[in-house]
Amino acid sequence: MNIHEYQAKQLLKSFGAPVSEGVPILSPADIDKAIEALPGPVYVVKSQIHAGGRGKGKFKELGADAKGGVRVSFSPEEARANAQEMLGNTLVTAQTGPAGKQVNRLYLEDGASIESELYLSILVDRETSRVSFVASTEGGMDIETVAHDTPEKIHTIAIEPLGGITDADCDALNTAFELTGAAAEDGKTLFPILYKAFVDTDMSLLEVNPLVVLKDGHLRVLDAKVSFDGNAEFRRPELQELRDESEEDAKEIEASKYDLAYIALDGEIGCMVNGAGLAMATMDIIKLYGATPANFLDVGGGATTEKVTAAFKIITSDPNVKGILVNIFGGIMRCDVIADGVVAAVKEVGLKVPLVVRLEGTKVEEGKAIINNSGLDVIAADDLDDAAQKIVKAVKG
Repeated sequence: MNIHEYQAKQLLKSFGAPVSEGVPILSPADIDKAIEALPGPVYVVKSQIHAGGRGKGKFKELGADAKGGVRVSFSPEEARANAQEMLGNTLVTAQTGPAGKQVNRLYLEDGASIESELYLSILVDRETSRVSFVASTEGGMDIETVAHDTPEKIHTIAIEPLGGITDADCDALNTAFELTGAAAEDGKTLFPILYKAFVDTDMSLLEVNPLVVLKDGHLRVLDAKVSFDGNAEFRRPELQELRDESEEDAKEIEASKYDLAYIALDGEIGCMVNGAGLAMATMDIIKLYGATPANFLDVGGGATTEKVTAAFKIITSDPNVKGILVNIFGGIMRCDVIADGVVAAVKEVGLKVPLVVRLEGTKVEEGKAIINNSGLDVIAADDLDDAAQKIVKAVKG
């Protein structure tokens, strides 16, 4: 689960991290109150969407010459004009895709006098199986660009899980950031605070880009991106109130209600598969034969008829879907349960696109009989290769 920058900063502030003063703007009526709450004279108006690259983004409605989604304003009047222009419009960034995201929330923040910008993130490093800090002196830039052009400027410091972050770890981070004096002293306090926030709230990512050194020599968290581990949601119910469903795909929200692993994509062939590995292989072979998957969908090993029915309805609700491939290898998952769910869903919502079904494994004959006796216009497939070719041919005509 992702949250907005202003929510992430409020959370980090509660742990003791230094952040700028700021006020969220949720409607036009909040703009003047937010401006009055900050001292000025410099204000930063920030679009709040779940995507990076906001500063370089462009608003669809405002033309190519319009300013981006993060704007420095030097008077209350300029801050008001920027906020009014940004709120409710669609921001397109490198991460949103061409459709962009509508800006429904803003964050008005007090200006900062910046000496230098750093990059810091905390994540779970798969290579070491430890929570690790990623540090670079190249803050304010896309970390992917830094990694590609100057990989020597990225430093990774893994934290020993039982002991937690140590003074030696803080010294290593200060060295990586080339910090001295007051900034280094702040680092010794800040780095443990960020680590504690990460662990205590089950984050999967905490990115501060930039972490800034102010002209007075102290550190400040100037931006914050936070993602929480979805597998730990049951332990952190209080964090669910931070969820902004308007930033999520409606189909993914519906899938989460049935504990379905679903991710919407941009293709034309809907996929219903059991098992993440088989789902990835199914998507790959669809690409191999010249089409594009419309989703990743793993119904899991213990799916019920109700769950399968819900999955099928989610697939058919996507207007981009021109054909559906059901690919089931029954191990724990039984083919007859899948067949019952598909038949129930088709009877409820109808079938307006080609449907290819490949079943193999537990209760396969029963599953095939259910499909064959349903009266549905279904294309049967013998194996995955055959299924992929048939659905691509059906969609491509």
